[in-house]
Amino acid sequence: MNDLLVLGDEALALGAIDAGLSVAYGYPGTPSTEIIEYLQKYSQEHDPDLIARWCANEKTSYEGAVGVSYAGKRALVTMKHVGLNVAADAFVNSALLEINGGLVAAVCDDPGMHSSQNEQDSRFYADFAGIICLEPKNHQEAYDMTREAFAISEKFKIPVLVKLVTRLSHSRAVIKRAEPLKKTDNGKASDRLGWMALPSLSRKNWQSLLEQQKYFKEYSEKSSFNSLILHKDFREYGVITTGLGGNYFRENISDLDYVPSQLHIGVYPVPEEKIKKLASAVKKIIVIEEGYPFVERMITSILSISLPVHGKLDGTVPPSGELTPDNVRPALGLAKRASQKFSDETLPGRPPQLCQGCPHTDTFTALNNAVAHLSEHIVTSDIGCYALGALPPLSAIETLLCMGASVGMARGASEAGRKNVVATIGDSTFLHSGITGLIDAASTNTDMTLIIMDNSTTAMTGMQDTIVSSPRIKEIVLACGVSPDHLKEIKVLPKNDKENTEIIKQEISYHGLSVIIALRECIHIIGKKK
Repeated sequence: MNDLLVLGDEALALGAIDAGLSVAYGYPGTPSTEIIEYLQKYSQEHDPDLIARWCANEKTSYEGAVGVSYAGKRALVTMKHVGLNVAADAFVNSALLEINGGLVAAVCDDPGMHSSQNEQDSRFYADFAGIICLEPKNHQEAYDMTREAFAISEKFKIPVLVKLVTRLSHSRAVIKRAEPLKKTDNGKASDRLGWMALPSLSRKNWQSLLEQQKYFKEYSEKSSFNSLILHKDFREYGVITTGLGGNYFRENISDLDYVPSQLHIGVYPVPEEKIKKLASAVKKIIVIEEGYPFVERMITSILSISLPVHGKLDGTVPPSGELTPDNVRPALGLAKRASQKFSDETLPGRPPQLCQGCPHTDTFTALNNAVAHLSEHIVTSDIGCYALGALPPLSAIETLLCMGASVGMARGASEAGRKNVVATIGDSTFLHSGITGLIDAASTNTDMTLIIMDNSTTAMTGMQDTIVSSPRIKEIVLACGVSPDHLKEIKVLPKNDKENTEIIKQEISYHGLSVIIALRECIHIIGKKK
């Protein structure tokens, strides 16, 4: 079965498998989750020697993958774009190591923020670390580039970043598989000094990485994924595209009276010589790139001539959200496509809600009852499906920042003098990055209450198992330094609402740190068990 219909995430996973992948780690996060899920299924059905595991967070995932590389085997680490923030320390420093087994980071960006806090563009991280980045424009390239990424990693002894976006990750297309490679084993890294980030060694390794940049640029210039097509009979403008922007430009070509010259970029560092060739053949450049204006900002520093450049910075291309074949048309001088207008009847709003029977509803109900009589209170929250507690009819929470921030923010608000401060966090998020915040609060016995909403799964991203089972979360909380007298467990059911409300009231009134673990399985977990 060389031809397969797959998601973009699955195409990337297959590319890793056929490149001789040994181990994959990740943390679930839309739109990257399906990569590890596919690898886990493949391991169960075809290759029990392939290891694919979820980790506590993206940093531990990346560090595990670096360990695999040190041991001499090929490793893949997966995450969404904001997850790379969590892994950034290990990611950036790993660029200064003498990578042994191929190390590939698959990072899925989310333009349009379908399920994310921001639209950040992972190409900036690759540029910041000084490594090679590959950006596929379709499913076949997701497969091919991932296969190639492992070879590049071992050739240049650097980690390589493969960047997908939501529209590619979650759409399906047919790909053609190549002959799979056998799993490689390069043996344990021979130069231990190349694996130590001591300042004296890092200074040397940083200089070496800088000297390598010319080779990275040579690879980029020669790569078939960076294609330049010149049409000398039309010089009014040329187009630079990246990622899915290349597809959307191609979809509009049939409506143009002419075919402009085009440079498509799929490999970074940007191919400067190809940009200069395009610039010498046109009067201006239009940049159509998915994500931030990464290439657009670089062009003026690359060119020695003054040339108008249009794109996201001047609004020629929409500066936020996903690109589409329709919204790039004005940049090409094309009119909007004709469309059918719907009736003007106003439809009722349908905001997202917690599932019927969700245990978080009962937790928030008890919390709302507990704080209703207070003249002052603050409720911070976190990233997870329980974030929907911000919306009516619950309207229970006041803040959302990033994974684990509810605990730190509650501590800060309390130490700023606010009274009756409560933090809410899910079990998976607590294990991801809430523990360290709890240790901070325990170190000063901060006057706050933390409610860990334990539904026994990572529900928002597809019911993945949590790293630590529910009974052991209590042990972790106690190990952080929380007083056993102020660690309570409640069973969140409608029939227990009055009792749970009283327990929450008591712990909020206590002048010190208290933790309540709200227990009840996600209703979808119960369904899976049945």
